[in-house]
Amino acid sequence: MIRSFRLIRVAVLGLALAWTAPSYAQSFEGLDLGGQSKKKKRGSTASKKKKTSKTSSRKSKGGKATAATPPEEDSDDASAASASPAESVTPAAATPAPAVAEQPAATTAPAATATPAPAPTPASPPAGGLGLDLTADAPKPAAPTMSFDAVDVSGKTADRQRLDVAVSLFKNDEYEKAAMAAHELLGDPKLAGLHTEARYVLAKSLYRLGMYHSSLGEFSKLLALGPSTKFFKTSLEWLFFISRKTKNETVILDEIARHANHEFPEKYRNEFRYLLARYHFVRGRALDQVGQPAEADKSFEEVKRLALLIPRTDPFFPRAKYLEGIAAFRNGSRQKDAASKRVNGEMLASIEAMKEVIRLTRPVAGKSAEQAKLDKSLRELAFMQLARTHYGMQQNRYALFYLAKVERGNTQWLESLFESSWANYRVGQYEQALGNLITLSSPFFREEYFPEALILKAVIYYENCRYRESTLILQDFERTYLPVHDQLESLVKKNMDAGEYYTVLADVQKKNKEGLEKNETDVILERILRLALTDQDLRKTNDSILELEGEMDAFANKADTFKYSDLSKSLLEGLKVQRTALISKAGIMAKGKLETELVALKQLLANGLRIKFETTTKEKEFLEEQLKAGGRTAIVKKYRYSVAVPDDQLYWPYEGEYWRDELGTYQYTLTKGCIERDTANRNVQSAEAM
Repeated sequence: MIRSFRLIRVAVLGLALAWTAPSYAQSFEGLDLGGQSKKKKRGSTASKKKKTSKTSSRKSKGGKATAATPPEEDSDDASAASASPAESVTPAAATPAPAVAEQPAATTAPAATATPAPAPTPASPPAGGLGLDLTADAPKPAAPTMSFDAVDVSGKTADRQRLDVAVSLFKNDEYEKAAMAAHELLGDPKLAGLHTEARYVLAKSLYRLGMYHSSLGEFSKLLALGPSTKFFKTSLEWLFFISRKTKNETVILDEIARHANHEFPEKYRNEFRYLLARYHFVRGRALDQVGQPAEADKSFEEVKRLALLIPRTDPFFPRAKYLEGIAAFRNGSRQKDAASKRVNGEMLASIEAMKEVIRLTRPVAGKSAEQAKLDKSLRELAFMQLARTHYGMQQNRYALFYLAKVERGNTQWLESLFESSWANYRVGQYEQALGNLITLSSPFFREEYFPEALILKAVIYYENCRYRESTLILQDFERTYLPVHDQLESLVKKNMDAGEYYTVLADVQKKNKEGLEKNETDVILERILRLALTDQDLRKTNDSILELEGEMDAFANKADTFKYSDLSKSLLEGLKVQRTALISKAGIMAKGKLETELVALKQLLANGLRIKFETTTKEKEFLEEQLKAGGRTAIVKKYRYSVAVPDDQLYWPYEGEYWRDELGTYQYTLTKGCIERDTANRNVQSAEAM
């Protein structure tokens, strides 16, 4: 009886082992994803919309989550899988096997699930009271059955879990930790199959940390892998988000141009066309400066072609139209007909383009504050360009009309005052021209660079036979700008590397920022800095360099774990490379600008000498006539003038003081001048005849 009982126990034990072994192995292959599946459904927007019990349909939803477009800058990546490219690291639906779309292109082995897998749960003893302790370690003969090797999951699951930790940290807004976790994966050559996804998480984490230039560097590395990689399209989209966050959108122009042959998502296609047109516009101007007009022609033609591809109703159409108008003006000014009074076709095209910009940027209700600000700035630029076009065609009163449209105190206001001074001079309105020059010479704008203003002032006094005042003004001009000319000439003749030209200007900025004491040479260099920064492209590049340096300084404010990490060292090295490239670019523009302004300043000094010579000649002729007449000859007389002003104005004598609310309203009254104002009358008649 005892023997038979033992035989029965052995038989029951064998049956129990045969019954439990397959279930135990299956629990390892499935990794107990039932609970995870329910959890993912609660957190997934895509799964809320449509529920299905078929594994194939769930896999297709996981593919859609992978192709989802990047979120806007202020969206929450952790909110839904379908709203964030970072969520594309994780399948949208929980299935025992991962979707094929979730595997990086470089990986050949199937991936495990994207969320950290819990440790396998041992099977509980079946009800029946057989007394079999299945929670204990399995006997050695059964080990091969329960091994990960059966599905090639060993090792891979642990690696994938490391990536999932980075994704989880990103979702929880712990961007510093997520970035460090992703960077740690990138440093392991054994995990090459996960590097693409890890770099994508790193790039997004840096963006969320406000480290836009560092983020751009990582997205650039992703794009360099080519269009066949998993995150190529979404990385292209992130370029646009970065361009909206940086002070200067041109930091991504080179990157966009590098991938111009690839199809951009429909949502960003018109923005891409505008940015590419901007790239060709900047490139064309640079080619013009270095004396390659034929190559510049190709770039400007590309500007016009891209502008035509943007629909009129698109928000980027006015900006593209402005670039098209500038390109047409440049082409028209190079044609021979531009020197005559007849307006050629390119000039007409430029005028019509600018008028279209003005129509599209009228203030209307419903626009955001940011869009209204952009429209206002673009509208001013269009008015300025229309004025310059008409001034170039000697249509001075049209030029004055458009210059008057620039609002007082805005970005282009001082420039409009200066240019309207020349137009007023041409039509003989000397009092208004001198009034504008009083504003430009006020202490409020002492830092501005308008050397030609003194030449114009001297010319006006010369035209009114005020030779002594004209000579004094020219002496003041030489005393102020001759040292600037000499320093400019010295800089240009040194033939330094491009970056060194920018370094000279950067040192001046540093002294200004830190309030350091400046010697006489520094004061002159400060004038040269302001001169160089009148070039808008150089100013924007300079802003990018300062912004990038600010990002480098921001590492000091990070937590110690981040600040002293290998990631920080790597990012700082990348930022230094970007800074070097930007400095080289800024140096080339700075050198070109300084060379151009040196030529212009030489011309102004030559004009000053010519005016001085003419003034001396006139004074000599007057003295000779006075000697012949026995001292009874006069060439200057008092003008008749009135202090009457419109009802909305007040006449107030100027005694040398400046009030901010009076700037731009001055009219200088010439109380005396030539006995015969033939020159002025001829100017008025010739201007009216045009």
